[in-house]
Amino acid sequence: MSIYDISVMSGDGQMVSLDKYCGKVLLIVNTATECGFTPQYEPLMDMYKKYQEQGFEILDFPCNQFGHQAPGSSDEISTFCTMHFGVTFPQFAKIDVNGKNASELFKYLKSVAPFKGFDMAQPMSKQMDKMLRGIDINYDKNPDIKWNFTKFLINRDGMVVARFEPTDDMKKIDLAISDLLG
Repeated sequence: MSIYDISVMSGDGQMVSLDKYCGKVLLIVNTATECGFTPQYEPLMDMYKKYQEQGFEILDFPCNQFGHQAPGSSDEISTFCTMHFGVTFPQFAKIDVNGKNASELFKYLKSVAPFKGFDMAQPMSKQMDKMLRGIDINYDKNPDIKWNFTKFLINRDGMVVARFEPTDDMKKIDLAISDLLG
């Protein structure tokens, strides 16, 4: 199985097969508009503008599972992202990334790229770790998405090559994308 075997719902309610993106480098992100990490839309757009013509796409999946930080309809989320960050990359329908209603895409992504921990050299990582341990002392033992703005990097063959946590340095992600695009 690869991501190309999965279909997802677009923001306007249409089913989209991810084989549409075959041959492209993808960054798949679960997002939220009212999150402390929401400003990451800006460097994401910078990367999109920088690399899109080289075959790079960002696929944005709003998720309301973490602190209910993605309220609103798909249209409201899209309007917010366009107005505040100039987002032009594809935004899909709001989904669940964990639990019994998790999307097939994120079930697959977590199965091939489980959580491996936060980079504790990053300032927000210690805060995230403390918060999550307060909820579940063993949170780091399961593959689940831990928060908004978790990112999965997919190569041109549809293989997951990296998982980036919300606290990871965006420059590290940019470099990984650049390397894949060659």
